[in-house]
Amino acid sequence: MFVADEQSDHPVDVARWEALARSVLEHEGVSGDAELALLFVDETTIAELNQTFMGQEGPTDVLAFPIDDEEVGVGRSPDGSTSGPDRDPLADVPLLLGDVVVCPAVAARNAPTHAGTYDDEIALLVVHGTLHVLGWDHATEEETREMQAREREHLARRDRSAP
Repeated sequence: MFVADEQSDHPVDVARWEALARSVLEHEGVSGDAELALLFVDETTIAELNQTFMGQEGPTDVLAFPIDDEEVGVGRSPDGSTSGPDRDPLADVPLLLGDVVVCPAVAARNAPTHAGTYDDEIALLVVHGTLHVLGWDHATEEETREMQAREREHLARRDRSAP
């Protein structure tokens, strides 16, 4: 896993959020070598990504860029090996999952009316983005209910393990 804090607007506990993303991957059945990038960026950077990849103006809180191939499902291994959480755990190449990009400035602004605290908002965004990379979506009402249920499960596990 690659985690980087590329902004200075709000404090980010990189190790804490890496552990949360790893927990989501583990509980979603990802095993063996897998690569996920978790990036924390400023509003200008996420606004540029939002415009380029989503066709939307302005900054957003989180973007997920799964590496998926319609033929092999979520994630892919270099050199065309099998993919997804059900791939051969003895495979000698890592499963490439994708990137999750979070904007702490937008998270801080949204937190009071969304998740409550800044930390709770960042946790939700890390879980949400990681689930997107694993193929979860919220394009329909049913998908939204299912994805939100998974988010609540992962966040509850986080809350139970917090000191």
